[in-house]
Amino acid sequence: MLSDEEIKKLLKAGDIAKRAFSIAEKIAKPGARLLDVAERIERYIMELGGEPAFPVNIGVNHIAAHYTPTPSDSSVIPDDSIVKIDLGVHVDGYIADSAITLYYNPIYEPLVEASRRALEKAIEVVKPGVRASEIGRVIEETIKTHGFKPIKNLSGHGLERYTIHSGVVIPNYHDRLNLYRIREGVYALEPFATSGAGLVVEGSLVTIYALKPTSRALPGSTRTLYERIYGSRKTLPFTPRWFIKNPIDEEAVARGLMELRNLKLLLEYPVLIEKEKAPVSQFEHTVVVTSREVLVTTL
Repeated sequence: MLSDEEIKKLLKAGDIAKRAFSIAEKIAKPGARLLDVAERIERYIMELGGEPAFPVNIGVNHIAAHYTPTPSDSSVIPDDSIVKIDLGVHVDGYIADSAITLYYNPIYEPLVEASRRALEKAIEVVKPGVRASEIGRVIEETIKTHGFKPIKNLSGHGLERYTIHSGVVIPNYHDRLNLYRIREGVYALEPFATSGAGLVVEGSLVTIYALKPTSRALPGSTRTLYERIYGSRKTLPFTPRWFIKNPIDEEAVARGLMELRNLKLLLEYPVLIEKEKAPVSQFEHTVVVTSREVLVTTL
């Protein structure tokens, strides 16, 4: 059962996430550098007293998830594009996870409305005892009613302290094999809609990582990097650019991550791309379920 203090921290994280989106909507315009957008949002989260729960994800067009800009990324938001901004905030490890889709061509409005409406409908049915598969059914039916497909291999998830994915899966389709029933806890609901195959595949690029906890003795420079990252992130996702201050840093961090990968202490989050490279929309909110009520912390 969540304590009043824990709920207070979850609500604060959600409030910061809401306010961060006000900045995102102002600065994420065609021509804006992706790196500038991500870093400005992350700074604003910290200015408000939170910490990023993961690097700001910016998914342009067919990129569905897990892309955050690198220090050398000079790309900008294209004209006539559709862009997902997925951000997380934590306060003392208590997480709010939320996403919006922005679009710069009216052709994308129906696709955006499909995932937006699916999220609204999903929130309406969340309560203790409801099957996760029922939430998925509502999401799938809503998206299909709008003429699109849900992305079946992306899902909502449980949230725990310092843990983005607790192991609980909230599907975006009617997955009859998912027998989980909603109980008191924290969940992120995130419908993805597409005009493509309804599946994502992994790209070759990785810009987001997380550490695995370990008590093993590590070699000097690797231990230093591990402790530097783990000290601020624990097992929450991070991006190398947060730990790079100059070109020498960049080389050392890249080498250290390779060593951590070889030691099997590094989780990698490859960029996820719609299988047919079709455009994708996404909306996400965090819900806190108690015996008394359902709180949408990011709404």
